[in-house]
Amino acid sequence: MTRRFLFVLGSARAEGNTELLARTAAEQLPGDVEQQWISLAEHRLPDFVDLRHDSDHVRPPADSSTGLLLEATLAATDIVIASPLYWYSVSGLTKRYLDHWSAWLRTPGLDFKATLAGRTLWGITALADREPSVADPLVGTLNNSAAYMGMRFGGVLLGNGSAPGDVRKDTEALARAKTFLAGEAPLARFPYQDR
Repeated sequence: MTRRFLFVLGSARAEGNTELLARTAAEQLPGDVEQQWISLAEHRLPDFVDLRHDSDHVRPPADSSTGLLLEATLAATDIVIASPLYWYSVSGLTKRYLDHWSAWLRTPGLDFKATLAGRTLWGITALADREPSVADPLVGTLNNSAAYMGMRFGGVLLGNGSAPGDVRKDTEALARAKTFLAGEAPLARFPYQDR
């Protein structure tokens, strides 16, 4: 299968530091690799409703934001979550997208988990702190989501920036962006699996 990258932009701000870092990483991809960019601020998802004990979820209409994101997610070989670090984890827009994965897991005939198994989940984030460990909850959210789905986890590209454009000053992050999406990532594992 030819690689197809889905970039899910989870910032409420267009062209913020996280998106700038994601676009820098994407520029390094070969020209024959398909890229699809979806802003969750422009394609807002409804609140997730957990129906697992009440009824089946239904496949969302293709012309809805939920349908657009579902189809793009199913078509991607690589999903890049580009979410700024908000309160030490993914943004609310990103969390809502991941919550909808729960519905898609329970949509009859979709085989969502089997479809995503073996594909790769990546993360890109900008944070306003020099201590990278403050992003550990975000990294854990993405790693554990990938592990649950049987996906590969490419890790998280961290950049520093608060004011618009600040990430351009983070030369280390920009250098890492040039190779971040290259190669094959290992299968994700829950942190406690090796104990």
